[in-house]
Amino acid sequence: MTPSDFPNYDSVKLTFADGTKRKDYDFLISKDRKTLFRLTKFDLTKDPNQEVMNKIDLKGRPTRGNKDAKVVVVNFDDFECPFCSRMHQTLFPEIYKEYGDRVLFVYKDFPLVEIHPWATHAAVNANCLAQQNIDAYWDFADYIHSNQKQVNSVHGLDGQKAELDKITLLQGQQHKLDDVKLQACIKAQKDDSIEASMKEGESVGVSATPVLFVNGEQIEGAMPIDELRTVLDRALTQAGVPAPVHSAAAAPAASGPAAK
Repeated sequence: MTPSDFPNYDSVKLTFADGTKRKDYDFLISKDRKTLFRLTKFDLTKDPNQEVMNKIDLKGRPTRGNKDAKVVVVNFDDFECPFCSRMHQTLFPEIYKEYGDRVLFVYKDFPLVEIHPWATHAAVNANCLAQQNIDAYWDFADYIHSNQKQVNSVHGLDGQKAELDKITLLQGQQHKLDDVKLQACIKAQKDDSIEASMKEGESVGVSATPVLFVNGEQIEGAMPIDELRTVLDRALTQAGVPAPVHSAAAAPAASGPAAK
């Protein structure tokens, strides 16, 4: 208990634990200990969306689009998530074709390890490719998000991981990467950066995938393409950048809730 800014109330911090995940919340409790309520404090002198972006580390992450763009789209992605596949195929190529010269797209790792057993392995392999060639990373991401069934159809987790390794090495050959270095990276399966990305995602409210942050504005689930265009156009307008002209016959995209 510590004194609060509110008369007749003390401040107390409660920690909620779910497995290995822990998160602190601030509460107020009355002096007579009969009333407890959650405290959410907003600093109105700061832009909350910018505060979110300040918490997301984009250093070294693969990007697509305009590196000098005033609008940045961050996608917390899971390679095994079916809704992530839908979102990815909405972003690339359709949205990318329309906005690539005005928007920067960045992917962060957020494998839902409890329900997607090969997602972390895929993320590690993707990052191994990115260490040598960014295009190899994106080609891998495009392929896996379009061919999740190829991996899922293999019997057993070990077989699925072996299939991912085969796909990764093929990408390496196509991009003429250092095969020895790539194989060593795949074998090591270092996931420190992925765990850091997951903790970072949790710190900004990510608990499911896919989740987009458009200049800090949080978008959950595989949003229909027309709604996504609305969000992007609004962000561009706020940044003083003209939105692209959309064709009347825009292709629809499948939608769905974020995977829990």
